[in-house]
Amino acid sequence: MGILDSVERGLERAVNGAFARTFRSGVQPVEIASALKRELDISAVIVDRDRVLAPNRFVARVAPKDADRLRGLGDTLEQELRGVVVKHAKRQNYQLLGDPDVEIRPDEGLTVGVLEIDSSRVEGAVDWIAVLDVDGTRHELRRGTTTVGRGSDCGIRITDNAASRKHLEVIWDGSAGIARDLGSTNGSKINGERFREAALAPGIVITIGQTALRFQLVPGRGRTAPPVAPPARPGTPPTRAQPAQNSTPEIPPSIDQDFWRGL
Repeated sequence: MGILDSVERGLERAVNGAFARTFRSGVQPVEIASALKRELDISAVIVDRDRVLAPNRFVARVAPKDADRLRGLGDTLEQELRGVVVKHAKRQNYQLLGDPDVEIRPDEGLTVGVLEIDSSRVEGAVDWIAVLDVDGTRHELRRGTTTVGRGSDCGIRITDNAASRKHLEVIWDGSAGIARDLGSTNGSKINGERFREAALAPGIVITIGQTALRFQLVPGRGRTAPPVAPPARPGTPPTRAQPAQNSTPEIPPSIDQDFWRGL
């Protein structure tokens, strides 16, 4: 990062901090999306004539109150923000070293309404983890078969009288999976339709009685902290460059698409 960029960011932080203290406005998703695109542009670095590297890992730091409010949208918001990174990188012909990831993190030192973006270039794929969200609790799916039901011997136990003791099994091989009803009394449903066996896809919701099980792929951030690349001097992207590469799982539509269109 150049000296002028550091000065510009310092002034921006000062203005944003004064604005937030005066108006107490919370950080909005569209502000994070705009800040991510700006961070991509500022931190992109020319390696050679046909190669412009941009950051692929981002931490959006906000005040704890803002973080709690934004987390109310669940993993959907971070998924949408990863899509913003992919779209802007392709539009600008930036190349990413690996899968993009965006994490929203609380920072006690920030005032409500203030947003800070930290970025780095990390080579390699994101360690995606398969999970089932059940009644506000997240259950990681190990490779193999996980049984869901009321029984004490189930891998995921639910307290729903409409569920059978062994109601459903989820089979995950590390890259793909299926859900299979085990002949339960009341059946299992997806979008109101009963099924015996169904392929898993990010965002799919399986209903057992009154209990919803949401399948998600989330970044395994807590396992191994990725190395942080040193700041790079920004450059202007050349007219001919390779398109951005990524292998992020498909992001299911959820937040109003009109909100994100054009970002």
